[in-house]
Amino acid sequence: MKPFALVACLFLLPTAGLTADFAVGDVVVAAPYALPTTSVAMTGAGYFTVTNNGTTADTLLEVMADFPRVMMHDTTVSDGIATMTHMAEGIVVLAGETVTFALGGMHVMFMGLNGDPFEIGEEIPATLMFEKAGKLDITFTVTEAELKE
Repeated sequence: MKPFALVACLFLLPTAGLTADFAVGDVVVAAPYALPTTSVAMTGAGYFTVTNNGTTADTLLEVMADFPRVMMHDTTVSDGIATMTHMAEGIVVLAGETVTFALGGMHVMFMGLNGDPFEIGEEIPATLMFEKAGKLDITFTVTEAELKE
C-alpha cells in the first residue's frame, strides 16, 4: 500500500458524536470538523458529509468563511504523489445520496491562516451555498485526529 494511502486509511472521522448536524431544505450536513494546524501553516482543511434527502440532485456551489480564500478541493494520488484539484464547478449531490469530504479525498481548503493556527476546540463558522437548497450556515469544530488500529 502506498504510504499516503496508508496514512489516509488510519484517520477516520473522529468527531461523529461531537459535532452538530445542519440542514436546509432537503440537504443535511453532518459532523463538520477541521484538524489542528501548526503556527506556521498557511492553510487548513475542513471535512463533513452532505446528504441529499430530496428527489432531485443539488450542487454545493461554494463554501464561504472569513479567510482570504476558501476552495473545495479533491485529492487524487498517482504514483504516490497527491494532487489537489479545485472543484470550481461545485459538487453534485444526487438525490438520496451522501457525499463525503474526508482526509485524502474531497475537502474544504481554508487559505491564508497567516500565523493563526486552528486549535483543538476552536469553532470555524462557514456558509455553504447550494444551488437549490440555498445558504446553510455551519460550524467546523477543530478536533484531534485519532489513529485507528
